[in-house]
Amino acid sequence: MIYQAAKESIGPAETTIVITIEAVAQRDASLLKDARLRALRDAPGAFSSTFEKESVLSDADWAELAAQWSGDRSITYLAKDANAPCGIAAAYLDQENAGLAHLVSMWVAPTYRRLGIGAALVQRIFDWARAKNIPRLTLLVTSNNDGAIRFYERLGFALTGKTTPHANDPSWDDLEMTRTIA
Repeated sequence: MIYQAAKESIGPAETTIVITIEAVAQRDASLLKDARLRALRDAPGAFSSTFEKESVLSDADWAELAAQWSGDRSITYLAKDANAPCGIAAAYLDQENAGLAHLVSMWVAPTYRRLGIGAALVQRIFDWARAKNIPRLTLLVTSNNDGAIRFYERLGFALTGKTTPHANDPSWDDLEMTRTIA
């Protein structure tokens, strides 16, 4: 999938960038590693893992993760500007509820935010869920991330009222949001 966005350049002129969004394959392990580690560094409170935990993984570990994250029950998409990853979104099927999938690992690089790339990534997750006949998608968002909550609300997600303690900081909660896939 090719996505075009206008990006402000230095000065008053805008440039058009071409972003590709592709499913991760095992051969993309180094791109997945790059995107994931950048995400963990940029937004450490947004994820249940940490940069410290994942930065020590071997290349073989990343190849295994790439295969797992885009397997029979999961999908991961990378947004790329040229060949450099600038966004990521993943989803997996719920183990117990056949009608439910979970959106995870959503991130867009700071210089690419507000260009529609995040929405395009989530749209690919919606398309994947529809193809799997999954009627509902859920996600967790950190309670202190108002921007992400508003972003998900614009995409049709709603808070469910369910909260769980954040894995890395007990002063935060993870808020559940859900959306029906039409």
